[in-house]
Amino acid sequence: MTLPVVIVGGLHSDARKEVVDRLLRTVPGSVALHHDLATAAQGTVRRVVRDASGELSRGETPLVNDCACCALREDLVPELERLAGSSPAGRTRLAVVELWDSVEPKAMAEVIAAHGAGVLDLTGVITAVDPALVLPYLVNGDDLADVGLAAAATDRRTVGDTWARQLEYAPVLALVDSGEAHDEDRALLAQLHPTARRVDAESGELAALAFAGFDVETAAAAQHPACALLPQEADEAGVTTFVWHRRRPFHPERLYEALEDLCCAAARSRGRFWLADRPDTLLAWDAAGGALCVENAGPWLASLPDAAWELVPPMRRAAASLDWHPEHGDCCQHLVFTSPGLDRHGLERLLDSCLLTDAEYAAGPEAWRSLPAAFDSLLDHV
Repeated sequence: MTLPVVIVGGLHSDARKEVVDRLLRTVPGSVALHHDLATAAQGTVRRVVRDASGELSRGETPLVNDCACCALREDLVPELERLAGSSPAGRTRLAVVELWDSVEPKAMAEVIAAHGAGVLDLTGVITAVDPALVLPYLVNGDDLADVGLAAAATDRRTVGDTWARQLEYAPVLALVDSGEAHDEDRALLAQLHPTARRVDAESGELAALAFAGFDVETAAAAQHPACALLPQEADEAGVTTFVWHRRRPFHPERLYEALEDLCCAAARSRGRFWLADRPDTLLAWDAAGGALCVENAGPWLASLPDAAWELVPPMRRAAASLDWHPEHGDCCQHLVFTSPGLDRHGLERLLDSCLLTDAEYAAGPEAWRSLPAAFDSLLDHV
């Protein structure tokens, strides 16, 4: 028999610990495994295994390549396998992996799924949330390194973008309400991840959802810029989600000049876009906490030869076919902005002003390629 494993993560450490404790109390025979990365500066990662009665064991594992997350990956699966193998049949019903603050669940879920086959069964991924802290964490542009939460010397993530990924990857959000949350906080949470199952940590549903099942390939596809399940338009309790969808490409220089205003216009924005001087390249837009990440996410399907389509995942092909344009194929602007107090109309005007004008558009793709390559510094750095 395989050992069921649920991942519980999130930067809201008090909420995360409460969710883990709740699972240990409500699932008989459950065991929690936690790697504390706070000691990484001293060259080790501390591992603690406990159940509802208290600590069962404690150990340390050395850093790998000066990376605390690498050490976690190297130690996590063997330790879970040890737990599965050393427990009498039927005694350990659930292994709860409590991630350290800034560890993102996607990487750990994929490690467990890839290396624990036949022994471990990843049955759930949960992010613990204090609704009152969703906005403060999302707009926090501090580097993780500056607040003591970096997972490696080279970790350049911020609090805001890390929290956004933790929140949006998990299909289950376990809410631990501190009593300070308002309707605006709950509306923001619902709009940031509308497809998530939101459940009170004290609810009996929590234990059942830990065994609900989880597929890493489906989860990864849902996060890929080409076919991400982006939120729809919404407006509730002062929180707005604005979906901007256009076909015409951006003028690279005008968009570049507008980046600061655009990434500060909303607490969270994400999506995919294309530039006139790079018409074959699908670009990913990911912004939180006033910091923007723009990345090359590969080619648009429209730029690929027919023979290459067989190498593309089915979900990507399906997403493209639903939004296929007779002239541009799947090339499009699809950006989503979510925030309290969002200036929807001002944002729409600014985005529209960054598109090619009628005259620029009429000049055609060959002329577009000669436009100022304003994004080279962001996209072509090593």
